[in-house]
Amino acid sequence: MIVITGGAGMIGSMIAWHLNNKLSRDDMVIVDRITHPDQWQNLVKRQYVQYLDKDQLLSWLEGRNDVAAIIHMGAISATTERDFNKLVADNIHYSQDLWRWCAHNNAAFFYASSAATYGDGANGYDDNSIANLRPLNGYGYSKHFFDQWTLQQSSTNMPTPSAWAGFKFFNVYGPNEYHKERMASVALHSFNQFKELGCVKLFKSHKVGYEDGMQLRDFVYVKDAAAVVVHFLQMALQNQPCTNGIYNIGTGKARAFKDLATAVMLSIGKTPNITYIEMPEDLQGKYQYFTEATMNKLASTGYKQDFYSLEDGVQDYVQNYLMQDDAYC
Repeated sequence: MIVITGGAGMIGSMIAWHLNNKLSRDDMVIVDRITHPDQWQNLVKRQYVQYLDKDQLLSWLEGRNDVAAIIHMGAISATTERDFNKLVADNIHYSQDLWRWCAHNNAAFFYASSAATYGDGANGYDDNSIANLRPLNGYGYSKHFFDQWTLQQSSTNMPTPSAWAGFKFFNVYGPNEYHKERMASVALHSFNQFKELGCVKLFKSHKVGYEDGMQLRDFVYVKDAAAVVVHFLQMALQNQPCTNGIYNIGTGKARAFKDLATAVMLSIGKTPNITYIEMPEDLQGKYQYFTEATMNKLASTGYKQDFYSLEDGVQDYVQNYLMQDDAYC
């Protein structure tokens, strides 16, 4: 059996989609805490055996010996979260509890880290080392702390899961993100703005060397993000050797927000129209102007599937989901 926390979220529900549709597996327990009134729709098309609230999971796990892996995507993911105590409880302590359970029950553990751990990128985006990173917000720090903790557990011969990996997700976009509201991808915001206003609004630049709309991100389609996680899961379930550790999940190619917005409008079949607005004060000084994942480490695990290009990923998202009556995957 496979447990997916955050299974009603974008990445979690798409991992479940991948297991259902690519591997014909439905032996999953979905764990989440649904707070958005429409988020349940991320689960309607999934096949799984049980749904649990996040606070039910640890007691449910007691005494079980039929869980092969926990895929831990659940977390407070808002970069604007100000309550650090909540971040500690949900993003650190809860993750540590699940790690320890896997370590003592011969189960694999795969969890969501974040590219937010890299901060402003001054020390690069290399997943071979997480030393000297300086996240820009409490969310990024909570993820960085747990990355450090997992590596410490491993290096000091503390009990560890049978196989494990942390995934530094870069800018993920795609279907089933509709509940994220302000934290949804620029792709979704661009689509909604264009449908409503006939234009897309992007932030002006507040950094020398970057023109308006030319802030760069490594945008990765959610289907690719899910496929990488399942790649590691399959290796664990088949007892294939793999180096435990922390891995970037991006495309390795930084693209401008202007490129993404343009791709959205072209996928709708319209002429691009972009306007530029001031960046909110709560983001100024905590905003990444460039992210680009190094991907050599992932390639070394034998992952050979090509990633969607920005244009192809946006086209699939817009035409096969956002423009349909039922936008859910």
